[in-house]
Amino acid sequence: MSIMVKAVILVGGPGKGTRFRPLSLEIAKPLFPLAGKAMVEHHVEACSKLNDMQEVILIGSEPNTQMQPFVREVSYRYGVKVTYLQEYKPLGTAGGIYHFRDQIRRGGTTNFIVMNSDVCCDFPLQEMLNAHVRHDRDDVITIMGTEVEKSHSTLYGCIVASNTNNNEVEHYVEKPETYVSSIINCGIYVVGVGVLDHMKTCYQDLQNRSPPTDYIELERNIIARFAGTGRLFVYRHHGFWSQVKTPGTAVYASQYYLSRLRGGNFELLAKGPNIRGDVLIHPTAKVADTAVLGPNVTIGANTVVGSGVRIKHSVVLDGCEIGAHACIFYSVVGGDSVVEPWSRIEGSPIVINPNQPIAHIPNPSTFNEEGKLNPNITVLGHNSSIAKGTMVLNSIILPYKEINHSYKNVILL
Repeated sequence: MSIMVKAVILVGGPGKGTRFRPLSLEIAKPLFPLAGKAMVEHHVEACSKLNDMQEVILIGSEPNTQMQPFVREVSYRYGVKVTYLQEYKPLGTAGGIYHFRDQIRRGGTTNFIVMNSDVCCDFPLQEMLNAHVRHDRDDVITIMGTEVEKSHSTLYGCIVASNTNNNEVEHYVEKPETYVSSIINCGIYVVGVGVLDHMKTCYQDLQNRSPPTDYIELERNIIARFAGTGRLFVYRHHGFWSQVKTPGTAVYASQYYLSRLRGGNFELLAKGPNIRGDVLIHPTAKVADTAVLGPNVTIGANTVVGSGVRIKHSVVLDGCEIGAHACIFYSVVGGDSVVEPWSRIEGSPIVINPNQPIAHIPNPSTFNEEGKLNPNITVLGHNSSIAKGTMVLNSIILPYKEINHSYKNVILL
């Protein structure tokens, strides 16, 4: 039987990704750059490498006008058909799939890959697809699962799978109240086209409720019901994986993607006596010879970095001006921002236990139980202005703010 594959990438909408603010106030979260490419572009690139990929479909409630330029660009760049389908309202992780089911089926699709746009990994899609088609049924789902620390497992969907070779999922609970399993749902699936018929049954059930709803959750309404029925399997992934829910995790996801350039596109990384580790500088950016950058630094288009500047573990977006001798550590600088000379922008690094092989990048909440800011990276919103000699430490600055004196552990609205 021939295999006809499509991919569905769930990009959410303006009401989602609130933990990514203020960065998502100016740019849709799926389009935020990680190592010089939009977050969701890494997904499209991975899909384009599949032999049988027919179409990549992005589904969400982001405005069509914001997504279409990106869609045209990546479709041309990767030589694969890319389509954006805008929901008339947020429909959930399966509601949009069901709503656009005819587009997914068109062309004789046999299987489709579903991915959340806010995950970062090496995307072993061909391996997942190979494992999936061995079941020789069109009504099964294969989940990518990975092992995490027991203490973090309840933050995700938890998978209880058999120890036999077929890796059937016997039980699934989305974000349980207590420990269920250390194998968690990575937000990447291979789905047989026959599952769309089960989505129809689920949709009809939800329509019969009071009040009726067309909001369908893939995790709770479909996957949890498939567990233990012989129609749900797990593909165990042992490589890097992370969610990208906050600006802090975006910095570390960017670090991972930068490290991958060493293996394939090494020429894209910056080189020179003042480059420390993996650094990506846009060709239109201007960086002074005496500026020291890295490790884990991305400099956006048309940004100017002055003499004596020191930047590490940070993302500086397009159109910024970084004055002489400024320091930027563990931070994201929003587009068109100005950091004047001798200023210091610094956040707190996210600590990962190096002795724990299954440790993953955490997504800490913004506030602790006392209502105070948790240690995290510093974020300057779009078009921020930081005065000469000013220090901004472990803080979040909303767009269009002029900062004339120092702050620590604050959110400036």
